[in-house]
Amino acid sequence: MNIYVGNLSLETTEDDLRHAFEAFGQVRFVNIVRDRDSGESRGFGFLGMPSKDEAQTAINEMNGKDLKGQAINVEEGRRKTPRWTGGGRQQSGFGGGGRGGRGPGSRGPGGRDRREGFRGGERGGRRY
Repeated sequence: MNIYVGNLSLETTEDDLRHAFEAFGQVRFVNIVRDRDSGESRGFGFLGMPSKDEAQTAINEMNGKDLKGQAINVEEGRRKTPRWTGGGRQQSGFGGGGRGGRGPGSRGPGGRDRREGFRGGERGGRRY
């Protein structure tokens, strides 16, 4: 079972978390989330315990307890859900959308509006 641990002191290490939770059973993994540029702790992390009963006991006992001078928040970890934008496309970064949209003004080959080729624009196709 995955466990979320929040409000961690910046001095808390993965070994500190492992040691605190091993009192309730086997700890499979510990991961403190860190800033990718500075490497400094972001104040939260996750750990995994194979036994759901042991994990639930650890959550109940450790929530609100002091660890390195901070009262930690402990709860069951939730799966990260993907963020979706309209049109059934998964957001890939800033602002979503990306290439290949189908709304008004979407550009096709050559930078022209896709509708031009079908309405007799420059290509002189059939009129609808």
